[in-house]
Amino acid sequence: MDIKNQCIAAINELCDIAKLKQGDIMVIGCSTSEVVGSKIGTNSDFDTAEVIFDSIYSVLCSRGIYMAVQCCEHLNRAIVIERDAVPNCDIVNVVPQKKAGGSLATKAYHSFKNPCVVEEIKADCGIDIGGTLIGMHLKKVAVPVRLSINKIGEANIICARVRPKFIGGIRAIYDENLL
Repeated sequence: MDIKNQCIAAINELCDIAKLKQGDIMVIGCSTSEVVGSKIGTNSDFDTAEVIFDSIYSVLCSRGIYMAVQCCEHLNRAIVIERDAVPNCDIVNVVPQKKAGGSLATKAYHSFKNPCVVEEIKADCGIDIGGTLIGMHLKKVAVPVRLSINKIGEANIICARVRPKFIGGIRAIYDENLL
């Protein structure tokens, strides 16, 4: 399976498992270096980023889900997102580049209709392609999700969804639809 089809399959499966609805946010962390078989941060590949972005973005747009792309550590893992998804967030002034933000964040910034960069969000689910550490951008409580595929290109993927916190202790009853 090629990178495009791996992305499409993984994102569709994650959307279904996470029970995402229109207006939810999925955070994407991606090392294109890892996808092409290199060590993270050593071989950023814009052509690979284009394939990954186009594949994921088309699936999420068709479902009405916002795509949030995490920058690399050189931009403190800031997030590129559509301004409409975060109307009350404080934006930061930076334009991601291949070597400061990463190829996927750069592609997202130049492809979104009205992009902005924010320091943090609380997304409804996420996919980490190549060990980029997206956990800081997920709502509490994050729940690991195993997909039927575990790699995109040469990069391992780790996914998570979120659920509301359990409160109330031993006597509490929980809504199964929120799990």
